[in-house]
This record gives sequence, structure tokens and C-alpha cells, in this order.
Amino acid sequence: VQVVESGGGLVRAGESLRLSCAASGIIFSFNGMAWYRQAPGNQRELVARITGSRSTNYADSVKGRFTISRENAKNTVTLQMNSLKPEDTAVYYCNGWRFKGGGEVEDYWGQGTQVTVSS
Repeated sequence: VQVVESGGGLVRAGESLRLSCAASGIIFSFNGMAWYRQAPGNQRELVARITGSRSTNYADSVKGRFTISRENAKNTVTLQMNSLKPEDTAVYYCNGWRFKGGGEVEDYWGQGTQVTVSS
């Protein structure tokens, strides 16, 4: 299984970036997909999450600026990031999960893509 992110880079405050993620090597559809981020010295935090029914959740810090979307059949997810701020600087990770029998959750992670926002 491979989960690969793309679209990171260096932008100025107020600009936009679009992150993409695609999973390959699997025959099932994820129950949900998400984006997390981790800044130096901080713990990894949830940025946005979307389920198979396209129900979404966002961190308070990105509400109104970021939008998550997915194509269920293709196990792809994107994160449109607008009005970026220096505090959005972090490594962004793609996550896909599925529910297994007995309540167990199986997670799949990408390697991360760097987003840097200059002031």
C-alpha cells in the first residue's frame, strides 16, 4: 500500500496551496480520509477529516480557509488551503483509515509534504 502526498511548497501569507493525496495498492475504499500536520516541536494535529458519506470536520484554526474533498472510488483526497498564514507552516500528512472487525481501526499514512508560509 502506498499513500503519496503532493502539492506542498513555499508561499507567502495570504496565498493558496492545494494538497493532493492518492492511495494505491489497495482494493477497498477507505472509510475516511484526513489531513494532519506537524510543526517543529509540536505534536501531530488533525487539520481536516472526511468520511465516505462526505461528512467533514475541521480544526478551528482552519475553518473557513481550508476545504477537504475526496473521490471515494479512487481513494484520493485533496485539501484546498486559502488565506494561508505563517502558523500553517508544517509537514502535512495524508491519512486513510478503515474499520476492521471487532472495532479495530487500520490506519495508512503518507510520508508528508512540507508547507511553508512566509510572512
